[in-house]
Amino acid sequence: MNISFHGAARTVTGSKHIIHLKNGKKILMDCGLFQGMGDQTLEHNMHFGFDPTEITYMILSHAHIDHSGLLPKLVKEGYKGPIYCTKATAELAKILLQDSAFIQEADVAFVNKRRAAQGLPYIKPLYTIADAMNVFPLFKEVPYREWTKIDEEITFQFTDTGHILGSAAMHIRILENGESRQITFSGDVGRYRDVILKSPEEFSQSDYIILESTYGNSLHDNLHHTEDDILGYIEETCIQKKGKLIIPAFSVGRTQEILYALNKLETENRLPDVDYYVDSPLSTQTTLTVKKFPELFNKHVQQLMKIDKDPFDFKGLKYITKAEDSKHLNTRKEPMVIISASGMAEAGRVKHHIANAIEDPRNTILMVGYCEPRSLGARLMRGDQEVRIFRQDFQVNAQIGSIRSMSAHGDYDDLCQFLACQDPSLVRTLFLVHGEEDVQLDFRKKLSRKGFPEIQIPEMHQKFKLD
Repeated sequence: MNISFHGAARTVTGSKHIIHLKNGKKILMDCGLFQGMGDQTLEHNMHFGFDPTEITYMILSHAHIDHSGLLPKLVKEGYKGPIYCTKATAELAKILLQDSAFIQEADVAFVNKRRAAQGLPYIKPLYTIADAMNVFPLFKEVPYREWTKIDEEITFQFTDTGHILGSAAMHIRILENGESRQITFSGDVGRYRDVILKSPEEFSQSDYIILESTYGNSLHDNLHHTEDDILGYIEETCIQKKGKLIIPAFSVGRTQEILYALNKLETENRLPDVDYYVDSPLSTQTTLTVKKFPELFNKHVQQLMKIDKDPFDFKGLKYITKAEDSKHLNTRKEPMVIISASGMAEAGRVKHHIANAIEDPRNTILMVGYCEPRSLGARLMRGDQEVRIFRQDFQVNAQIGSIRSMSAHGDYDDLCQFLACQDPSLVRTLFLVHGEEDVQLDFRKKLSRKGFPEIQIPEMHQKFKLD
């Protein structure tokens, strides 16, 4: 048995890992899109590094595009097997993949206008909306905590990781040469004591573990201060400076967490009386989907829903879906809060809002999650005084804020707690994925001190033999 890594290898996007059995079967774990990697992004997304027609089974950890976003290309290029996932993941992925396809088509249409003017041939998108929809019949929904038999040699189980709605770690048991081995892939690990979702679950002893490491060498701020932090930015920007607060937020997870915090401020009579907008059709759709799965919320939120049926709604909240209404927000001078995708500020309507607001010192751009180092969000967070947006240079005069407590990824303590159910001496190899290399090197030292005997940091397309 071998395992190979074709994404999220010494970087945080493009999650794709393959288990190779001796009998020729191949199990693909995740099929994510690379994002925010500059000129390398398209090249990585164009070439899998493996033949999709040779994949026997596919298991999906969760719906985020950096884990699911190349499924349409996988199916387009010949994969015909099942895609195992949780019910919530299937519903969210259908929304996110169609949106991703729309972006692919729109970006290519824009580029092709320039190519036509230069006499160059047209290029094609990675995939189309029709390609995305061809994925949906392959989804096979599997409940948490039930062992599912794929065939005579392969069974697997999902456990909740509390990262986003429907997110799961997968535990795959493989019978080969009369011996059973368990391989665990964490997917993305969420926060313990998350304000909305349940904490990551324990899992049975594994022989090999593939672990995400996004924040493997750092600690987040206290989650319980989130609404106070947001309130501080609203009061300073909207009340004192009469400006706009722009919050780039991922449509799944982060947007709902912000809305939940604002709802809590309203219930405590502390929410300032300004206009609040969710300017993202995708965020609108995903919020409606999240509300359909209250059983996945933690006990605190379920208890709250007995007196507040919608913990993501509050006075003054408006959803913007039409493009012309989104553009109108940029012409208004009144104080307001705009929550808009994408979370790394790399695409979507939020880029237009940032371009419109960034040179006015009254305004604030508030980052509330992880940003790939080459993304616009990361450049703002590291203090660049000038940034390029839509091929135009802008002076950064607006305040740039950050709330680290809102990350959906577990920090060092969370990741160690996720592993606490394991006997390190029985884990033959621990593979670190989905993290920057310097973080992983530091994290490896910490995990070695906890007793894990062998820890590998795979390179792109590297293959390992599992003894």
